[in-house]
Amino acid sequence: MTVSTADASQILTLVLPDGATREVPYGTLPSVVVGSIGPRLLLAAIAVAVDGEIQDLHTPLRKGGAFQVITEKDPRALGVLRHSGAHILATAVRRLRPDAKIGFGPAIDDGFYYDFEVSKPFTPEDLEAFEAEMVKVTAEKLPFVRAEVSQSEARTVFADDPLKLERLEDFEGSDEIISTYTDGPFVDLCRGPHVQDTSYLKHFKLLSAAGAYWRGDEKRQMLQRIYATAFFKREELDAHLHQMEESRRRDHRVVGRQLDLFHFFPVSPGAAFWTPRGTTLYNTLQQFVAERQREEFLEVKTPLLYTKKLWEQSGHWGKYKENMFLVLNNETEEHDMSLKPMNCPSHHLFYGSHKHSYRELPLRYVTFDVLHRNELSGALSGLTRVRQFAQDDCHVYLREDQIASEVKFLMDFILGYYDTFGLTATLKFATRPPERIGSDELWDRAEGALRAALESTGRPYQLKEGDGAFYGPKIDFDVTDSIGRHWQLGTIQLDYNAPERFDLEYVGEDNASHRPVVIHRAVSGSFERFIAILIEHFAGAFPVWLSPEQVRVLPIADDLAPQAQEIARKMRDAGIRASCDDRSETLNYRIRDAETMKVPYMAVLGRREAEGGTLAVRVRGTGKKQEILSVDDFIARLSEEIRTRALTPMGAEA
Repeated sequence: MTVSTADASQILTLVLPDGATREVPYGTLPSVVVGSIGPRLLLAAIAVAVDGEIQDLHTPLRKGGAFQVITEKDPRALGVLRHSGAHILATAVRRLRPDAKIGFGPAIDDGFYYDFEVSKPFTPEDLEAFEAEMVKVTAEKLPFVRAEVSQSEARTVFADDPLKLERLEDFEGSDEIISTYTDGPFVDLCRGPHVQDTSYLKHFKLLSAAGAYWRGDEKRQMLQRIYATAFFKREELDAHLHQMEESRRRDHRVVGRQLDLFHFFPVSPGAAFWTPRGTTLYNTLQQFVAERQREEFLEVKTPLLYTKKLWEQSGHWGKYKENMFLVLNNETEEHDMSLKPMNCPSHHLFYGSHKHSYRELPLRYVTFDVLHRNELSGALSGLTRVRQFAQDDCHVYLREDQIASEVKFLMDFILGYYDTFGLTATLKFATRPPERIGSDELWDRAEGALRAALESTGRPYQLKEGDGAFYGPKIDFDVTDSIGRHWQLGTIQLDYNAPERFDLEYVGEDNASHRPVVIHRAVSGSFERFIAILIEHFAGAFPVWLSPEQVRVLPIADDLAPQAQEIARKMRDAGIRASCDDRSETLNYRIRDAETMKVPYMAVLGRREAEGGTLAVRVRGTGKKQEILSVDDFIARLSEEIRTRALTPMGAEA
């Protein structure tokens, strides 16, 4: 595609990071601009960003604005490298399997993938061969050559690739530019951006192959998706692969079974069956949240089932209906009722049922009720993606002038909660999404108020444009676990729409009626997902206060069993979750069993201990090391650990 004379005469103004400007003709290649800044910078350049939009060095400039050169040091460069890695993967697959039809190959958060239509699934041996071929492709240093083509030209190029031909249908009637990228003989339909040549991909790994429906539609054909990852540095790749191995070792679905915490059965897909041990863990966590909220929050319980009238009023019926479990109403013979997927509207009903004075605000309602969301069966994954769950869900009703102080209060509350588990969090500010309710004026007020409140805390944050809830902007808490993975957990969402929809009011100091503002707040997200994260964060070795079983008393002989049982009972009377294992198995067997179940303490009762009123205390994971303590001293120390919610047992390494 050539640039028209009219376009070529247009001059674009580029503003460099230092404020300097470059004026270039429309259609100038970014490589020319970067080269004019400095030849060394051109060698280091991966791509450029024009007004925040990333493009490679060989895509013509079609607009002016802020101009940044993206090098390896820029986090955005990794996405460009990985997208190129997907292209190189497809190149290698087509060399070895010319029959493979090519689908999509995007970069994703932790790597990239490519979808192929083949007659039989890929094997581990196939992946090894593809990876070896990718090494050859990178060694050939093939340049990525970009071309802009017409619809008819593209259909000729991809005549033998039905998946690409279907993708081309999306361009019909659109003025979007169709581009291809070529490395050697392989041609791909692609927007880019890409690195300059295949040699940039040095440190990569093919990870796995799995089935994936074409375009995510379960009614379409099954493709083979190859997952991979890539980094600019070998040590970063090695660290990522180590993290993946740790993730597999800590997988909550495996560890949860080993520790007998929960089960899933096909008769209730996406809903956990909690064992007695798992129920103890679940209740301990929920009680901890409830205890922290007892002074400042009002706990309420609300119904599970509502008519669509409520969801229409809240806006969920129009924006969220496909994610709701609809229920047949025998009176209307329509599916016009729903199990609740969130607590917000029921809290609004509570607030609206009474008159409120400005003196009462902020008013905080919190609920732990069960919720249901109609997740696709293919998306269900252990406890991290379920259909039935509960949240530590809170809605705050407040005056506009209280927003800043309330955001700080809630932020301190949430971060303090994470500290208890040794979790750190970063903050992200998410603005209005394309699909939303409410006027732009309300959104302007909400975004301005929440951003000002966030900035008044002095805490750093990242911007997530367009990622807000459909009813308001939000602050998300991105939590980092013990092996460096990130989880989006807590949220503070500011909502000006709900008070309008539910006609919520309070009487101000002027005796006139005013609209409150609503803040939606969650800390754990869902308890199910948070427990999954905790299982993996601690690798199942929970802090003593959270452990389903805190102490196991082990008598060395049958005749000591009654005394061991009495010691365990004394511990339970002190509020400690203690058991006695007086089976006829060897002591070493019973110790190994307690270690396998990750019990924090094993209290061995031998004859000398029985005579002296002491216990030989072993701490989980410390081998044969033990400490002799009196029963009372051990109970006192353990009780203090539980009271302070210590992260590690006494004597264990942090």
